[in-house]
Amino acid sequence: MLVLGLWGIDRGGMWRDEAVSYQVARRTVPQIWRLLHGVDAVHGLYYLLMHAVLALHPGEVLLRLPSVCGAAATAGLVAALGTRLVRPRVGLWAGLLYAVTPMAGHYAQEGRSYALVAAGATAATLLLVRAVDGGAPGSGRGGGGRSWWAYGTVLGVTCWLHELAVLLLLAHTVTLALARVRARVWRRWGCAAGAVLVTLLPMVAVSHAQSAQLAWLAEPTMENAQGLLRTFAGPTSEVYWTCLAFAAVGLTRLVGRRGEVTCAAVALPLAVVPPVVLMLASQFSPLYVDRYVLYALGGAPLLVAAGADRVARAVGRPRTRFPLLTLTGVLAVVLAFVHQLPLLRADRLPEHRPDDLAAVSRAAAHALRPGDPVLFLPLHARSTALAYPAGFRGTRDVALAVGAPRSGTLYGTEVGPDALRRRLAGLDRVWVVAERYMVDAAARPRSPTERLKLDVLNERFAPVTQTVRNRVVIRLYVRRTLATGSLARPPAPPRPGRW
Repeated sequence: MLVLGLWGIDRGGMWRDEAVSYQVARRTVPQIWRLLHGVDAVHGLYYLLMHAVLALHPGEVLLRLPSVCGAAATAGLVAALGTRLVRPRVGLWAGLLYAVTPMAGHYAQEGRSYALVAAGATAATLLLVRAVDGGAPGSGRGGGGRSWWAYGTVLGVTCWLHELAVLLLLAHTVTLALARVRARVWRRWGCAAGAVLVTLLPMVAVSHAQSAQLAWLAEPTMENAQGLLRTFAGPTSEVYWTCLAFAAVGLTRLVGRRGEVTCAAVALPLAVVPPVVLMLASQFSPLYVDRYVLYALGGAPLLVAAGADRVARAVGRPRTRFPLLTLTGVLAVVLAFVHQLPLLRADRLPEHRPDDLAAVSRAAAHALRPGDPVLFLPLHARSTALAYPAGFRGTRDVALAVGAPRSGTLYGTEVGPDALRRRLAGLDRVWVVAERYMVDAAARPRSPTERLKLDVLNERFAPVTQTVRNRVVIRLYVRRTLATGSLARPPAPPRPGRW
């Protein structure tokens, strides 16, 4: 997992969410603290962690390195779970399966908190198993007081990295119910879970007040559920159906003896409960994004490896053949890796992310000159200039009132509609850096300032040239009264879907 995470880690460009991590983490601690009071409180602990990391050497590689380490730790913890719950070869297979899963590799190279959350969630699950077992062989069921303290601490920190990791408590509830643990175990788990929930209350209160950040989300559909299942089990059909078959075999021992935590009782709730609960809750208030439940991915390879082990035991009856079967399983994982190699290779290209702000900045540096006025549409399009300021050096930000760090916001604050209208009235030409949906779609933005930007551009200016980089367009607008000849006849924008 570490090797795959480091492979192609320097893509040469960040996309918008990574750029937010980068520019916020480089602020001072008081500036970060001020920001969290208004926006992104759910990522506050991660920003403070990355502030310390980027203090060593700001750059894209170091931004993504904690995620690489988090993914590697998760693969190792999945292996440890498989070893403890079944046997070493199940741990080996499960850890390797996690490592070669494209979803794990994708978020291992993302400068966000999700890979670290997955590591914390898997560590908490392993600590839960240890606590139920008493923390050490022969210590008796339901003991392990230190393990319960460790479980609560690790899960609490994980939830502060991303509060939706709290859904892991529901998965662990199902695990304990399937294990039919004794009342003493339920009491100790309840104390640990209660402590996690109490410490998370301030985060919940602040993030609830910032829920407008998720207004762009829609209710998940059955297609989203099917897509997540294919992502967990394998994006290619051959890997997908093979993994599903082994996972079905792995479910045959869902319930063991009273007080015994089986592999299926851990893996199935981990893989299913958080995504399903979040999707159901999102029917009323949309919250679901697949990366928010990345930590549930660890359950899938555990189920697959456990099922493969049952098949191997049925096939390899003579004890002397077991090492050969272990090696066969490893080779099968290698085959799956080779089969998915084109997907893994493509994922390491900047074009595979929603946008490439470095490419936008390079295009801006080629087109813009010092003193040129620039208008960002909408507000968050300014993230390019914040992450890669070299491409905009010397230009004038027409709408900006107060910069992002000073204003305690992600992208800065802009002047009101009246002041912006006066600023645009004095311009004969303006460069617009915009999301394509803003300038090419008929939808009207909610913000009065954003509506004014569009209205003034459409009424008083004509587009004369443009450069497109993924979903971002850099377009030069010239006042219509000055546009003559070819400038008066700008090329019509492409039809939807033709970009």
